[in-house]
Amino acid sequence: MPAARRRVLHLSDLHLNARGEVRYGVDADLTLGAVLESCANLDELAAVIVTGDVADDGSEAAYNRARDVLLDFAGPRRARLVFCVGNHDDRDAFTRSLGSGHIGADGNDCAVTAGPAGRVCAVSEADGVRIVTLDSLVPGRWYGPLGTEQLRWVAAVLTSEQPSILAFHHPPIDLAVEIQQRVGLDDRDGFAALVRPSLVTAILCGHFHQQIAGSVNGVPTWVTPGVFTRIDHLTGPPGSERAFAGGSATLLDLTQPAPPVFATIPLPDRDSRLAYETDLESIEGDLRAFGIPI
Repeated sequence: MPAARRRVLHLSDLHLNARGEVRYGVDADLTLGAVLESCANLDELAAVIVTGDVADDGSEAAYNRARDVLLDFAGPRRARLVFCVGNHDDRDAFTRSLGSGHIGADGNDCAVTAGPAGRVCAVSEADGVRIVTLDSLVPGRWYGPLGTEQLRWVAAVLTSEQPSILAFHHPPIDLAVEIQQRVGLDDRDGFAALVRPSLVTAILCGHFHQQIAGSVNGVPTWVTPGVFTRIDHLTGPPGSERAFAGGSATLLDLTQPAPPVFATIPLPDRDSRLAYETDLESIEGDLRAFGIPI
């Protein structure tokens, strides 16, 4: 019998605002709803993790809506709901609405360990997966450091007994694009010195609104595209940033003993049409022809 899957849904950069106003022609609430609708058939989720910029304006109203919408998705799946702060977030409003950012399927705060005072960082466990959220927010700035005190705390949290997922906003990797290098994680070397595969299963980030896969000291590191917009830093004029409507999510499969597997779940464009849809029963003859077990 196949082993049960152990999976995490990774979202980032919701950019909700207090009044649900449309920005750049994008309705953030509708886009979040559409992304979750695309994920409606996902099950066996240990957690739903949002790596920052939950609110575009740091408003408590935006955090409350994010909590309600995502609990409606995560709760029936008995999945942990986990939020990080990003550069657009406000720590005080965030904690008033979301507490530590670690919320059980029952809606209650479920963090088992909290980080240094003044930072929104915590630890919880979901279906054998330990999730550590970190705080790289500098109010009013696009870049973000973790800082010496928080790095010290992370080092104390990480043990070889139970590898962890580390989730935070500012990526410690980039595409060698100047704008990403300027606004990514500011203290990458200090962070990299703490992580290795025996301690960390995966590093999850957002901020760039662009899917990027890499590694830090051999640890798989993933930047998920934004829910609010997808950004292209590569194909426009040098130094430019182009944002496109239509969000995405990432499914992270942690089923042992295989290494982590990342899959992007795109939101279909308005002009997209379904080319075909099939199932195993329909292609059984083809599978047998190629000697693939049914």
